[in-house]
Amino acid sequence: MHDKSILLIIGGGIAAYKSLELIRLLKKCGAIVRVILTKGGAEFVTPLSVSTLAGEKTFTDLFDLDDEAKIGHIKLARDADLIVVAPATADLMAKMANGLANDLATTCLLAANSPILIAPAMNPFMYEAMATKRNRTRLIEDGVHFAGPASGDMACGEDGEGRMLEPVLILDKIDALLNQKKIEGPKDLLLPGRSERSGELSLEGRHVLVTAGPTHEPIDPVRYIANHSSGKQGYAIAIAARDLGASVALISGPTSLPVPDGVQMVRVETAEQMLAAAQKSLPADVAVCAAAVGDWRVAQNAVQKIKKTSSKPPVLGLVENTDILKTLSRKGPSRPQLVIGFAAETQDLVENARKKLKAKGCDWIVANDVSAAAGTFGGNRNQVTLIIDNQVDKWPSLDKQQVAERLMLEAADRLANIKKAAE
Repeated sequence: MHDKSILLIIGGGIAAYKSLELIRLLKKCGAIVRVILTKGGAEFVTPLSVSTLAGEKTFTDLFDLDDEAKIGHIKLARDADLIVVAPATADLMAKMANGLANDLATTCLLAANSPILIAPAMNPFMYEAMATKRNRTRLIEDGVHFAGPASGDMACGEDGEGRMLEPVLILDKIDALLNQKKIEGPKDLLLPGRSERSGELSLEGRHVLVTAGPTHEPIDPVRYIANHSSGKQGYAIAIAARDLGASVALISGPTSLPVPDGVQMVRVETAEQMLAAAQKSLPADVAVCAAAVGDWRVAQNAVQKIKKTSSKPPVLGLVENTDILKTLSRKGPSRPQLVIGFAAETQDLVENARKKLKAKGCDWIVANDVSAAAGTFGGNRNQVTLIIDNQVDKWPSLDKQQVAERLMLEAADRLANIKKAAE
């Protein structure tokens, strides 16, 4: 983050006071911070406090004679490696989604060619309003990144989703975005043929089941069989589905990731537990099996720790775990309308993924290269290939949240087409 240029836009909400802490954290990391303080934001924090922390002039007026003589709003937008809107009010989100540009902040956002990260903050009912949901969907589709919101007590006295994420967590998202070799702009996130599709894409009223992370298959009380999965892609999918309006059940193996706000979290250890939790979460409209489930488990795990002796190492008899993806894909009344599997491969990516698609009976396979050369396990980026029947669609390298957002938009579009065909 050192020497990276951040343009911070402070919206008009009580959470604006948190933006001062965000400036302090960014400066501590060596970032160059320029700030646009909106008229509403200035009701909560002052230009003097912002400038003191940022060490830069605070920009407030679109029609400032000195700045605009140099086309200041364009320069502010162009000089930024990343634009952060915190807090992003319902009003700011609406203006962004509809391309309005009637002040310095919205003009810079419309003129931007840098990635944009927003941290929503508003009353829970405002956040859940249909208008806000439509705007959120449009912004996701346009490639805008989201940090939060979180759930909790609000300044208005109500409780729910809409609380601005804490600055240290926003900083983590900023760091993840800036450390990418390349961050694709909005055009890279548009769905193929999206311009020809009518209506808003949403998962409102839908139930989405997501499995994520590894499983741990015990050998004895202190040892287990596992893999390198971090769970990041599955968690990102759960967040993307939630942001499109779905109710989400996230069934996660052991990870160090925080529980996403607004999703039903079920923690498990083994493949058998994950299968049971997945079946209990049915019916679902969409099932996304992103977990890296252990294929085998020890036939009889030891009750006590296996001690190392001078004799030969113990022989571990293995049995195959029940296939979760295949089980969820079986035809029947409880089968989700759309079942999406993941194929983590180290060689012959498309060929092996096609075989898996046929063998499991699912609708889509998301294939990704997890060989040592690819290095996607545990990272923040992923390059996947979506396989649907005979269609092979290789996506560019994207942030895992972008992969998740694009995948869930595709899922929303498929469900909309299914509904339309049934009418």
